[in-house]
Amino acid sequence: MTITRWYPIREVAALQNRVNSLLQDIAGSENETITAASFVPAVDVYEDSEKVVLKLEIPGIREEDVDIRVENQALTVRGERRFEAEEKEENFHRIERRYGSFFRSFSLPNTVDTEAVAATYNAGVLRLELKKKASAQPKQIRIGAAA
Repeated sequence: MTITRWYPIREVAALQNRVNSLLQDIAGSENETITAASFVPAVDVYEDSEKVVLKLEIPGIREEDVDIRVENQALTVRGERRFEAEEKEENFHRIERRYGSFFRSFSLPNTVDTEAVAATYNAGVLRLELKKKASAQPKQIRIGAAA
């Protein structure tokens, strides 16, 4: 009789990989009507005293295929990554990149001036700068001499 060692962590990792694969297959199917987007780009959001900045990773997407809107204190970014029709899909060994449309929406704080939004696109990263209202920026108050 052979004794085999049982590693519970390896079993959990294998189960997690199977579940992730199953979920990716469900989300990636072309006939899926439940989800509104084919992929969700990663985003970094940070702020300082003057502005809020969002950086979205959307490599392979042309600027004209991105739609940015601000409405009712909500920022919406939509776009589409198209599959290159130059190559036949059956000639590929593996397709891991996601294609199709994406949609991201962000609630904006009342301190953001929705009229002062700037967008730049460089090396596959969309950078959105939303300036804060003057009333929201910190003010330094000096101490005056007593009268």
